[in-house]
Amino acid sequence: MRARPATPVSGTWPLPPGKPYNIAPCGNHCRVLYWKFEPFSPALCTPGYGCHETTPAKPIRYRQDHRMSALAINPIHRAVRFYEAPIGKKAVMAITGLILFGYVVGHLLGNLQIYSADHDQINRYAAFLHNPANAVPLWAIRAFLFLAVVLHVTASIQLWLQNRIARPIAYVRKNDVPASYAARTMLWSGPIVGAFIVFHVLHLTVGAVLPLQDVNGSPITPDVYHNVIAGFQNPWVSGFYILAMILLCMHLYHGLWSMFQSMGIDHPRYTPLLKKGAAIAAILIAIGNCSIPIAVMAGLLTL
Repeated sequence: MRARPATPVSGTWPLPPGKPYNIAPCGNHCRVLYWKFEPFSPALCTPGYGCHETTPAKPIRYRQDHRMSALAINPIHRAVRFYEAPIGKKAVMAITGLILFGYVVGHLLGNLQIYSADHDQINRYAAFLHNPANAVPLWAIRAFLFLAVVLHVTASIQLWLQNRIARPIAYVRKNDVPASYAARTMLWSGPIVGAFIVFHVLHLTVGAVLPLQDVNGSPITPDVYHNVIAGFQNPWVSGFYILAMILLCMHLYHGLWSMFQSMGIDHPRYTPLLKKGAAIAAILIAIGNCSIPIAVMAGLLTL
C-alpha cells in the first residue's frame, strides 16, 4: 500500500506537532501522513517520478482497525469499556438497585407476618429460612445480594468522583437545575442506610448487639417474635429504625425513577407517572417497615 502523492509546495505543512518532515535524498520536503503510516521506508527519489512520494510499510490504520475489530468481539473488553463511561456506572447502579429493591419488598412481606394472630407464624418462617436443607441456596442468595451491594456502592462512589474530576469548581448558580430533597441527600442517605443494615443484622439476626438477658444476666435466645418485640421496646432502637426507614424511602424514591431515566426512558408524558409510582412504592415500604416499631411502642404488639 502506497501513500497518495501530494504536490510539494513551499511553506509549513499542517502536520501534527512534533512530527518532522520526511527528507528525500534530493533535499525536497515530502508530505508524509505520519498519523496514518509508520514506520516509513526511505523516501524514493526516482528521476521523473517525483521525490515527494514515499513507500510506507504496513499502514498503522489497518493494524488498528484490525485490532479494534478483534477487541469488539471480546465481551469482557466491551463490558469494561462500557463501565468506564458514566452511563455504564449508572446502568450498574440501576440493575443492582432493582435487585436490592426486590429484596426489600420480599423482606418486608416476611416481616409483616408478625401481625399474624398466630405468633409462631413468623417463627416458622424464620425456621424455614434457616433450615439446614436450605443452607446452600440461602448463602447463595446472601452472596448475590452482597455482590449487588458492593457493585452499587462502588459504582456510586466512582461516578461521584468522576463528576468531581470533570467539574472541580462548583457552578456559580446552583438553582439552574432544580433537584428534589431526596436527590440532594442521596450522597449521605445511602451510607446511613448501609450502617443501619449492619446494625439491623447484628441486632435482630445475629444477636451480637443488645442481646437479651434473663434476670440473672445470662444471655437468652428467644424466638423471632420475642426478639423483635423486646428489641423495639428500646426507644433508641425504634427511633434509629424509623429514621433509617425514612431515609430509605427517599433513597428508593429517587433511585427508582432515575433508574428508568438512566435506561433512556425519559419523556414529559411518562416521567411524572414514574415519579408518582416511585413515590407510592417508597412510601408503602416505609409505612410497612415503620409500623412494626410504632406498634411495639404503642403496645399493639406485646409479648
